[in-house]
Amino acid sequence: MRRRPEVEVLRLAEAAPLPEWVSRLDRLAFGAAWTSLAPHEALWVIPELAFARWSRVPAAGEAELLRIAVAPEARGQGLGLVLLEACQRDLAGEGLVHLFLEVRPSNDHAIRLYEACGWETCGRRHRYYTDGEDALLFQRMG
Repeated sequence: MRRRPEVEVLRLAEAAPLPEWVSRLDRLAFGAAWTSLAPHEALWVIPELAFARWSRVPAAGEAELLRIAVAPEARGQGLGLVLLEACQRDLAGEGLVHLFLEVRPSNDHAIRLYEACGWETCGRRHRYYTDGEDALLFQRMG
């Protein structure tokens, strides 16, 4: 039986560079890598294989999933599910129970992952992405 991968939260000093593998996967998944974490952001990782970047608003009990990516060679192994469930559990432990994200309607794999983790569609942003594609808005409460 395959061992469940360890998910860890990276605690980075303000303006510290992200690990190179995160930047590389970010570029691969999204076309460009974001820079160091802002003070209100956190990064959950399965080292070398997957990451999830969140914006947290403790005063409102909210968090927004900004980016989630799994290395191409590791896709189809359930790592996205393991990562997202760990994030949700940790965030709930911090009192952040109102979760939000946006996703391209064409991203069927991501939508299935979110729905499997209890997320629900709550809106749509028309022509949100630079290529004109809409964004579906999802939320998870509780």
